[in-house]
Amino acid sequence: MLDFDQAQTLLANAAGSLQRHEDVALTLAAGRVLATDLEATVDIPPADNSAMDGYALRVADWQAGGRLPIQQRCYAGDVPEPLKPGFATRLFTGSVIPDGADTVVMQEDTVEADGHVEITREPAPNQHIRRRGEDTMTGASLLSAGTLLEAAHVALLASQGLASVPVVAQLRVGILTTGDELVPPGTPRAPEQIYNSNGPMLAALVRGLGALPVHVLHARDTEADLIAAFTTLLADCDLVLSVGGVSVGERDLVKPALATLGGELSLWKVRMKPGKPVALAKIDGKPIVSLPGNPVSAYAVFAMLVTPLARRMQGRQEIFPPVSLLPLRTENPRKDGREEFLRVQRRVADDGSNELVAYGHQGSGVISSMPWATGLARLPADVLVQDKDRVAYYDLRHWLA
Repeated sequence: MLDFDQAQTLLANAAGSLQRHEDVALTLAAGRVLATDLEATVDIPPADNSAMDGYALRVADWQAGGRLPIQQRCYAGDVPEPLKPGFATRLFTGSVIPDGADTVVMQEDTVEADGHVEITREPAPNQHIRRRGEDTMTGASLLSAGTLLEAAHVALLASQGLASVPVVAQLRVGILTTGDELVPPGTPRAPEQIYNSNGPMLAALVRGLGALPVHVLHARDTEADLIAAFTTLLADCDLVLSVGGVSVGERDLVKPALATLGGELSLWKVRMKPGKPVALAKIDGKPIVSLPGNPVSAYAVFAMLVTPLARRMQGRQEIFPPVSLLPLRTENPRKDGREEFLRVQRRVADDGSNELVAYGHQGSGVISSMPWATGLARLPADVLVQDKDRVAYYDLRHWLA
């Protein structure tokens, strides 16, 4: 068995970034990965403007108790007249600063009457003025390739007047579930059968990464069915995920099916719990990751081992999200020969610090633990972990995004 860190690194490097790029409308860019470096093409702000509702004037014209005639009322979007000596211009937030003015006084420090304004507090030079280009300057680096675009990035790009943006094409993922005991949700079920939760779960996880689940297929436990399903997925997808059929049972036929199609296993079995039966193969340069059949195991392996590979293929800058160290609360010391990933909730302790609380039943078939958990706590192999020991915490908000 491969150690977990070795397996994670091997999988993360199993494929490179997709070379397919496309332009998408800026309104649809959130959740996509920027394909090229971008530079600013305009100064932001494009001209000196007021950060306040108030009055533009020359500091030299201010006198305590004095009043300045108002030369002009200039709204945001107007072009101001050059400021005459001894005058003030009424401005509003975003109004362009008139030539000749060197400060802005906010309206709370003024009294206006009869076309004049009294400045009740001594102004300082350059106050409340946003200078041209203080946010971004033409030619400056704006965003770099591999940025996962969010609403804040969209705002920055919109400020440059961009209506579309170059992004990496969506990662196309094929999903294959296996097992004669599985039936689709919404169909009649015999007592010996169970509903297929892995297919819908993996499709949702793939979408959560911003990828596209092109096919969600199911194959019976025969080599012919598996070969036919893999052939379809490999024709249409960049990455293939199969679930179940990769262990050592008589009807675990995924490995021979892949071998028939020319795939060579570069990984089989990982020293982790849950999730030991994991396989990685390639056919025509496309990675195929075979996950264990238990839903919790498939969920954990997807989060820990598949998402770094998917992010790499999406061209993202950040392949491995951050991992924190937090104390684990447990009444029973734990020790296992494999790296153990507990389903836990991150909670606030009585003293205001953060701590981890494990779900009571950690069986790999306990699906109810998955929506309950906020993350996975990693317990090192062959180490006794006791109450309040600090362990690695993988926040699923980050590891599944």
